[in-house]
Amino acid sequence: MTATNQFESVFARWMQAPSAFSFWKARVAFYSVLKTLGISPGDEVILSGYTCVMNVNPIKYLGAKPVYVDIEPDTFNINPNLIESKITPKTKVLLAQHTYGYPCDMDKITAIAEKHNLTIIEDCCLCLGSTYKGRKMGTIGKAAYFSFQWNKPFTTGLGGMLITSDELLAKEIQRLRDTEMVQPSLKEVILLAAQLAVYRTFIYPRTTALAQQLFRFLTKKGVVVGSSSSAEFEPIMTADFFKAMSSVQIHSGLNQIKKAEQNIAHRKEMALLYDQLLVQKGFPPRQYDKSVIDPVLVRYPLRIKEKDKAIEQAASAGVELGSWFECPLHPIETPLEKYDYISGMCPEAEKASRETINLPLHPRASKKTVYRTVEFISQFSPAK
Repeated sequence: MTATNQFESVFARWMQAPSAFSFWKARVAFYSVLKTLGISPGDEVILSGYTCVMNVNPIKYLGAKPVYVDIEPDTFNINPNLIESKITPKTKVLLAQHTYGYPCDMDKITAIAEKHNLTIIEDCCLCLGSTYKGRKMGTIGKAAYFSFQWNKPFTTGLGGMLITSDELLAKEIQRLRDTEMVQPSLKEVILLAAQLAVYRTFIYPRTTALAQQLFRFLTKKGVVVGSSSSAEFEPIMTADFFKAMSSVQIHSGLNQIKKAEQNIAHRKEMALLYDQLLVQKGFPPRQYDKSVIDPVLVRYPLRIKEKDKAIEQAASAGVELGSWFECPLHPIETPLEKYDYISGMCPEAEKASRETINLPLHPRASKKTVYRTVEFISQFSPAK
């Protein structure tokens, strides 16, 4: 068994899924399942209007049209009550993105998909370990994909995984990989290994903000392997887009999956501490149905006034604040018109983009980190 097969097998077993397939990035995994399903020009894919633009690229690469649906304000997830109004005879896929780690309302989404003969794909990039009525997210739709990039539940630098319980789909995805997948270059592998080493050694909550600024600068200079390239904002599919996971990522992934349960327990503990401290500071409690969903948050989302001011001051204060999603199709540089998004299309998503920051929950965020973060953020008022 190769190391790639081993990682895929271990991940599938942990997820209780029959098949898993690794890729250079999660967006490549999403592309693979869309292409295997036969998505082509003229087709439509329904998704949340509060997402990363790289999630939209695979849809555009295949000539299909993204159709955006606004979100629920509490969970930041696609509002199922608005989905049916966006369905047309061209609609083929319904993407369920479990934002920040909150599971979507899968009962309603499944009912809609069955009524209109749509395929559900789960975007699990932010929800490793979350459950809906006891079921792990990623095991309800026809397929699901996960991200292992820098800010995700665990990181291999870059990387993605696709799981499916559909035997025919699995065979077709393997065939696609066998015939079209390219390998990362030696330069990419060496750079990624170096970046992972730096990340493991130096990146902690107090240094994250400054490190991110340096990383963005170096990405533009082409001296690091970035999460996104300039071509991806066109959007233009590059010749090497459909790329395999490297040995560096595989090795890292095998180490990280061993710590998954410990990682999940830590995130839940830190989220509860944020809950307690933020309520004490006058922030409203989180609103979600605890009898239905058990979220494992990738980051702790919080709505505040003066978001830009908080982000600006966080770095000098040694506090790690996340700004995503900065706009309905994160990041802020996204040329929305190229992605069929019109301002005002998803007002709740646009409001969330103006107000929402996110707080660290990763294994390097200790209780001390949480106390310091809450003390800093309490200078700002909750958004109404």
